[in-house]
Amino acid sequence: MEIFYVFLLLAVGLTLASAENAKASLMYPYGTDQGDTKNPKSDDGTSSKINIPVPFTFYGKKYNSLYVNNNGVVSFGVNVSQFTPDPFPLDGGSPFVAPYWGDVNNLKGGDILWRQTQQPALLSRCTADINLYFPDIPFTTTWALVATWDRVAYFGTASKKVNTFQAVLITNGELSFIMLNYADIQWTTGVASGGNAKTGLGGTPAQAGFDSGDKINYYNIPGSRTSDIINIAATTNVKTPGRWAFQVDEFVIGVSTEKINCLE
Repeated sequence: MEIFYVFLLLAVGLTLASAENAKASLMYPYGTDQGDTKNPKSDDGTSSKINIPVPFTFYGKKYNSLYVNNNGVVSFGVNVSQFTPDPFPLDGGSPFVAPYWGDVNNLKGGDILWRQTQQPALLSRCTADINLYFPDIPFTTTWALVATWDRVAYFGTASKKVNTFQAVLITNGELSFIMLNYADIQWTTGVASGGNAKTGLGGTPAQAGFDSGDKINYYNIPGSRTSDIINIAATTNVKTPGRWAFQVDEFVIGVSTEKINCLE
């Protein structure tokens, strides 16, 4: 009987390790050792303006600069300090990509990191992923932005719960894609958004998706601003749990815009 329990514990350990490895491989490499810049430790803070050498076309408009905002948003034109997410479509808001728009507080834990790159190995990985998800579109990446929220805490936290997620913007100057990667999601809401300090749940939960700012074109990942968003790391539209991918240069194109629930 003791031997059985030893084997059972080993099997459970291997399963958990395998799951952790899968989540790790889902994320694009990040960290200061990869050349990332860290955002300042500042509640509701942002990066400085990031000028990009290759325009990113988003809903028919070309953008030459962006911001990586602490509260889970990559925005074009202006930074975003708002911590409680509004529903999409926004009422005349700025265009942005929201991997997980919620009340992050990196003063309490975690880092927001980003780098834009034209490094050949990473561009090749981007190209391979886009070719896999969009096989009918000839595409070679010439520029990418990798923005990562690494083990970030929520505002008012009285727990050790943290989230790790990532937005990857990919373009060749004409065609543009985004990938949203979710490694570990443990909270949905900060206290100032009505959440519980001990659980990070309740109130107005995080929003995931993107919005053009024109009040017409937008996409909500299913579960946004509901308690179901806690399960986003187990959902997908490309048959890879924890990853969502879209073409976004003219209008939202995905392998499927329907959620595939991988919890079962």
